[in-house]
Amino acid sequence: MDDGKPSGPRTKWWSRPSTDRDRPAGPEEDGAAATGVADASGTAPTGPGGTTGPTAGERLPHTTPDGDYTPAPPVAAPPPAADRGTPAPAEPAPPAAEPHVHRTQPLHAPDEYSTPPYGGPGPWAPAPPVQRPVATPAHGTPVPPPYAGTDGHGTAAPPVAAAPAQGGQEHHTDPWPPPHTVPQQHPVPQPPGQTPQQTSQWMRYDPWGAPRQPLSHPGPGQGVDDVRPRKARRGTVLVGAALLALLAGGIGGGVGAYVERNGGLTTVELPQSGRDAGGRAPDSVAGIAARALPGVVTLHVNGSAESGTGTGFVLDDRGHILTNNHVVAPAGSNGDITVTFSGGESAAAEIVGKDSGYDLAVVKVTGVSGLTPLPLGNSDNVRVGDPVVAIGAPFDLSNTVTSGIISAKERPITAGGEKGDGTDVSYVDALQTDAPINPGNSGGPLVDAEARVIGINSAIRAADSGSGLDGGQSGSIGLGFAIPINQGKRVAEELISTGKATHPVIGVTLDMEFTGDGAKVGGKAAGGASAVTEGGPADKAGIRSGDIITEVEGQRVHSGEELIVKIRAHRPGDRLGLVLTRGGKELSMTLTLGSASGT
Repeated sequence: MDDGKPSGPRTKWWSRPSTDRDRPAGPEEDGAAATGVADASGTAPTGPGGTTGPTAGERLPHTTPDGDYTPAPPVAAPPPAADRGTPAPAEPAPPAAEPHVHRTQPLHAPDEYSTPPYGGPGPWAPAPPVQRPVATPAHGTPVPPPYAGTDGHGTAAPPVAAAPAQGGQEHHTDPWPPPHTVPQQHPVPQPPGQTPQQTSQWMRYDPWGAPRQPLSHPGPGQGVDDVRPRKARRGTVLVGAALLALLAGGIGGGVGAYVERNGGLTTVELPQSGRDAGGRAPDSVAGIAARALPGVVTLHVNGSAESGTGTGFVLDDRGHILTNNHVVAPAGSNGDITVTFSGGESAAAEIVGKDSGYDLAVVKVTGVSGLTPLPLGNSDNVRVGDPVVAIGAPFDLSNTVTSGIISAKERPITAGGEKGDGTDVSYVDALQTDAPINPGNSGGPLVDAEARVIGINSAIRAADSGSGLDGGQSGSIGLGFAIPINQGKRVAEELISTGKATHPVIGVTLDMEFTGDGAKVGGKAAGGASAVTEGGPADKAGIRSGDIITEVEGQRVHSGEELIVKIRAHRPGDRLGLVLTRGGKELSMTLTLGSASGT
């Protein structure tokens, strides 16, 4: 132990005194020799004067004739505890005070390492057996209560008699403590089958395993593994790892939010084709629409009782626009009509003429230049399956383009009849198309692949209420009908010229309640007159009351409405070939159509 090391300078080998091995031992030496070995209890016996004998490995100083000291040879150590089969004895108790004896101060400090030939034994002597003594507390070290008054193993230690004071002199121990023993660095393994003894606070000190550790240190020795510091270090590591994970999560969340808001850390550019010249094939839907749209308009009609939206198209550069009669009907005689062109320009319009029998009307705008009239085609040249494009404002969505084909020709349809007197019923020998037509498309153009108008979109067949013209109808189910442009052209010309249209007639009154096949001529007209107009086309051709007309120009007729549609598909003055049945006999005849003013 460091606190037992002398503070003076070492004795050099050339100044050391010779040994006095052959000198007779004095009283002190004899006492030391007699009491040099500790007893079985681990307590060294006391020598003369109340002093204790040296412990194992210690040397007592001997005086020389010149007053110098020389270390005494080491006292034999007690056998190891394992050899006796009992626990290792505790270190002897601290020596009691002895009377003060005046001694001559040595010239040199004793050799604590016992360098041969003065210290002995030399390297030629066998080394004493290595043992691991139980540590004992130093002077002034408080002993824990469980071990107070014991030998360190929990057993009572034998009392040590104190030496009486001599001559009132102060007693003290040998001023030269035993030399410091170099601790053993490797622990001695525990013998098998032996249970380790429980140690007290000061018994945890191990001079061989923990160098430079004072006996009074209350905690475990240096170099000894301790669980608590490792737990503390482990806790520190866990806290650091948690902080690092939290920091990484915050950084990752910030980066993710930045990427989400800004579309990535770098600008993303997706491949895309460049702009083309914008040209399209003339017969494609895009090409047809590009040529037809500038001549299509949207009409907004406001009357005293109702309002509506429809479509029309420009007939000439003077501002005449053709549309359906039922589109402008809500305006009445004093309503407002506004025309909006495809470019967004708007202008007020007024009615030029209308006809409910054909469901056609012409309006005119003034003060507008740069109009684009649509070219008119020939509906007689249309064949089933020809591609067509419908343009209009369904549900007030202007400039809407749909496409389809001609599904059928010469479809006899009737529309209107809301008044109940038949004056608002229209008869159309229509073109059927599957191009989607919805309320708001009425009056718009149906054009062919050359962007020429071949019909005026007028009616749709709804799934719930049959055929109808625009208002109150369901959406398109692929059954749309358009007035052939040949009929529309003739009526439009008459409306522009005279404000009215003429209807071709044969001069008979039909029985509309007849349920058989064909159109039956009635028996009596209104007011009791004959059903065949006297001097009219039918009377001149020889038609009589009760005759049933079954064919017109080779086309089968199944009802009175169909006969009217077929006749109105022609112009006044045209000659028609008819087939009729009279009294069970079939007759053929020809007549020239008359003319009547429309409403």
